[in-house]
Amino acid sequence: MNIDMLHFTPMSALAGGLMIGTAAALYLLLNGRIAGISGMLGRLIDSATADRASPLAFIVGLIAAPWLWRLFAPLPAVTISASNALLMVAGLLVGLGTRYGSGCTSGHGVCGISRGSARSFVATATFMAFGIVTVFLLRHR
Repeated sequence: MNIDMLHFTPMSALAGGLMIGTAAALYLLLNGRIAGISGMLGRLIDSATADRASPLAFIVGLIAAPWLWRLFAPLPAVTISASNALLMVAGLLVGLGTRYGSGCTSGHGVCGISRGSARSFVATATFMAFGIVTVFLLRHR
């Protein structure tokens, strides 16, 4: 995937980060739960979960966000050079990693680190390290 860094706008990135942080903090304050995507998806598909409205709204919001953005500005140009098979394998590996890591990058990286969770610091450092190694291996072979 390539991101057009020539047209990177720090103010929109800052605004997006502030919105994510505010939403995560409000979700924690109002619901007492972490706003992690893997946890939301798990609660949505778990038959023992009584309240499915909150995770459903979260997932629908994630899917609807780009469509809403298109009302105000064009979506950024993104080019994906990987094959569909590689993307499916990568998705399965990410899902496996979130299961073994007891959470995803949003749960650990956004919510856990902001709460000072030692487990989240380790998990996020592990995500980042393996991401860096993967990019290095794929780009420098």
